[in-house]
Amino acid sequence: MSRRSPVVAVAPVLMATVTLLAAGCTTAADTVPVATSAPSTSGAPLVDSALGVRAGLDAAPLDEPRTVLAPPGWTVSVWARVGGARLEAWTPDGRLLVSRPTSGDVVALTPSTSGTPSASTLVSGLNQPHGLAFAGSTLYVAESDRVDAYDYGAGSVSGRRTVVEGLPDAKSPELRGAYAHALKSVAVGEDGSIYVSVGSTGNVSAEDRDASPQRATILRVPPGGGNPTVFARGVRNGTGLATDPDGSVWTAVNNRDNLAYPYDRAYGTGGGSDQGKVLPAYVADHPMEELAKLTAGRDLGWPYCNPEPDVDPGAAGSALTYADRPFVRDVETNADGSKLDCAGLSPVEQGMGAHSAPLGLSFTSRLPEPYGTGALVGIHGSWNRQPPRAPEVAFFGWKDGALGDQQTLLSGFQDADGDRWGRPVMAVVGPDKSVYVTDDDAGAVYRMTPPAP
Repeated sequence: MSRRSPVVAVAPVLMATVTLLAAGCTTAADTVPVATSAPSTSGAPLVDSALGVRAGLDAAPLDEPRTVLAPPGWTVSVWARVGGARLEAWTPDGRLLVSRPTSGDVVALTPSTSGTPSASTLVSGLNQPHGLAFAGSTLYVAESDRVDAYDYGAGSVSGRRTVVEGLPDAKSPELRGAYAHALKSVAVGEDGSIYVSVGSTGNVSAEDRDASPQRATILRVPPGGGNPTVFARGVRNGTGLATDPDGSVWTAVNNRDNLAYPYDRAYGTGGGSDQGKVLPAYVADHPMEELAKLTAGRDLGWPYCNPEPDVDPGAAGSALTYADRPFVRDVETNADGSKLDCAGLSPVEQGMGAHSAPLGLSFTSRLPEPYGTGALVGIHGSWNRQPPRAPEVAFFGWKDGALGDQQTLLSGFQDADGDRWGRPVMAVVGPDKSVYVTDDDAGAVYRMTPPAP
């Protein structure tokens, strides 16, 4: 395969917000459900906090006062404006890298004493760059069709080399431009293995499980390179991909839309059976989004099995819970269980409400109490639920090798009518212990600063 020659340069960063690439619930023909209940979140109550915006960073939608919800004592400000900002990673020398799939580049934000970072283009001319990960001074960049490694030093990269190529995207001949989840994420395992997310081509596309390379998977490339193998399958769109403090790989998954009611009974007080019907009230909270710990050969069930958040399975108005959840057959694709034994799948460790659209995932040990060690998830929010699932930054505490329940760390991007002015993508903790949040809708990077100890 011929190799492109990317431009590696220092150049001004375009500040205009570009059209965002959907990475969550993406099937435009889906019906709009009516909400029945929302997930409960634990953690300290949040308080109103005026979003700080410096002069020169106040272009729309930040050209009017905005208020967010943050932990008491924390301050939240606009740190930089980066159009189409998606995933992010800190360099060994303290710069924040941000991927921009629609611009085909990765930008570097260098902190300055003025408070506003200087921006430069680290690498450009790429094919929808998305995932970023470091192993020492080696930077891995996941494009829609490949992953490459670079030597990083002093704000520049060199020595580009291919880790894996030929990944499926909209340009793959057999897909004829039909690929809903082409963006890839990348993580580095404790042993140096490279993990790459390969999303499904659509909402329900069972052919992905038999494709070559297999889609709806997490691929693993051995340390030092080699042929990728399927590490986990049935992962509809595992955009969130990161390694936990113990060295295990986790994924945050955008699950399917328009799930038909799977139980042979009435949903609610009506008579007869609603099995196989797409009921807006049921779709609003099913299936849950997964936050799963991956092991070699794990299957997350899609599109044959769906994680069940109901405490009373199938009961209208059931309480919802997202920890250690079992799977139930998909009545449309696996009604008799012949495609996959859902009862034989390991329960999902943790999760979020349906249509949350989790994107970036990172682990940290540097948040102040009452948070501490845990996972940060950028929740993009739903597009096809009424009221829409609100965007937020979520925190899941880490204890004894497991993640606790969802806690909201930052919200306020959506009003009561469902209108939004921002949508977080990813959150990472910086060298200064502040939390840096990308927003591809507002074209911004926010800085959340905890109170002084």
